[in-house]
Amino acid sequence: MPLMSLEKPPAQPGQVWAHVGQPFVGREYDLIVLGAGRMGAACALYLRRLAPRRSLLLIEEGGLPNEDGATLLSPGVWSALTVPPERRAEAQWTRAQLAGALAPDPSLNLSFQARPLLELAAAGGAGWEAVLDVLGRDPAPTLPAGLADLQALPWARLDAQAARYRPGALALACAQAAIGAGADLMLNARAHLDGGGVGIERLSVTNTHQIVVHETHRLRAGRVVVALGAAGPGTVEHDLGLHTTHARAYRQFPRLNHPSTEQTPTLRAAGLTLRPQHGGFTLVPAIHHRDPAGYEPGGGRLTGVPTGLRRETLEDLVAAMDALPALATGALELGRSLMDVPGAWFALPGGDPDGLPRHEEVAPGVHLLLGGPHADTLGLAVAYDLAATVAGTQQRPWAGRPG
Repeated sequence: MPLMSLEKPPAQPGQVWAHVGQPFVGREYDLIVLGAGRMGAACALYLRRLAPRRSLLLIEEGGLPNEDGATLLSPGVWSALTVPPERRAEAQWTRAQLAGALAPDPSLNLSFQARPLLELAAAGGAGWEAVLDVLGRDPAPTLPAGLADLQALPWARLDAQAARYRPGALALACAQAAIGAGADLMLNARAHLDGGGVGIERLSVTNTHQIVVHETHRLRAGRVVVALGAAGPGTVEHDLGLHTTHARAYRQFPRLNHPSTEQTPTLRAAGLTLRPQHGGFTLVPAIHHRDPAGYEPGGGRLTGVPTGLRRETLEDLVAAMDALPALATGALELGRSLMDVPGAWFALPGGDPDGLPRHEEVAPGVHLLLGGPHADTLGLAVAYDLAATVAGTQQRPWAGRPG
């Protein structure tokens, strides 16, 4: 099967309900997808491509893409460095989709950039000489001066195929293409599972910025895909009374205003990923464990002064300061409250910080779709696999491809 293309949308696009001023009459759908982040939007697109005769409604609680969701804050770093060998063909197929097969229209700009990922370590891997031979550069332009202590991190691994892109743009491109392929979209609507269908509450905002329920509907559906990110397992457990093994974790993304360029590789060192962005770096801490239900992140303290970094994030940064001395300078944005340092809840498939994206049928006709920390690299393939399962096709475009 060739790679999916968005070049030939059908003549009849779907309908969009963006606000409560647009009248909506409840109807029955063959397929309903809850959540228009990149996983849900991609699944909706693939469902329209693989099952074009089935009606589909995509529902999102916020806008498109949702500024409160994890999609916008995801690192957007594709790398197969830690992908198991048996999943690398899926990872390569996902990369090809991101590189242009998914959205060949230049107006659907994912900002895809092929950039190497360099992992620095205190032991193991290869020496700097081997890495620089592959990069074909001198150490100076490879790493900005003063960022890392190469005596503390003398070993390196390189993913020369790594890339960077915008997950929010991916969600938008997939949703737009799904609508062009005939899917309906409802924004500003909260949904819950309701035996054999979905209950929806259309939301409105008052002039005092309070969110209120404007109207409710109950829609019957043949199949429902729950792609609500970290809220997905909780929705299934609460609405259907089921138990899942999945969990969630809260992760912040501090800013490091240490100079970088578009050519600077993505770095991993001392448990952190440093993504070059806007002339500096976005820091991506590792996820160590699941956060308990009901946990509300609170800020931390540095030398007794309150900061916007939660305690767990602050501890990670302090532990990395010897290897990454730039963290101990004024280049690190600490913030004065949690609102100053972006953060979001992420799903942990299987409750494991290293859990790979997956989907499963949790009840007859109800499918749970989870991305998690590795959605950047494998998310599109898993969304396609679920769409193919629902459509009843055994074909997978990455089957037989080298990893």
